[in-house]
Amino acid sequence: MSGMSGVQAVTDLTSTAAAPAAKGPAAPVKAPATTDTGARTEAAAGVITDARARIDDLDGRIIGLVQERMAVSAVIQRERIGSGGRRVNLSREMQILEHYRGQLGRPGTALAMTLLELCRGRV
Repeated sequence: MSGMSGVQAVTDLTSTAAAPAAKGPAAPVKAPATTDTGARTEAAAGVITDARARIDDLDGRIIGLVQERMAVSAVIQRERIGSGGRRVNLSREMQILEHYRGQLGRPGTALAMTLLELCRGRV
């Protein structure tokens, strides 16, 4: 097999295998829970599956809160612009960046920047 390409080798292996004739679509093979989670035991897979469900729930709540923050920010921007002010208040944004950095460290700054970017537009 040293002179074959990877695709050719796979093709040769699959064409020489004696496969039964297919009768309709094959039923999907359910991988064990440990494969889906990367765990090596069923107990660990169960813990990971439960924790992932909690993360999915938290992510949904976080997304909802970000959307709510965007709506509140739009109200603030609309009022500021309507009163003759600017859309962005840089001193306020600096306070937000400092707050996130203080609570979450350096990655908090990146998170705050992303939130500010999401909340700046669409007025």
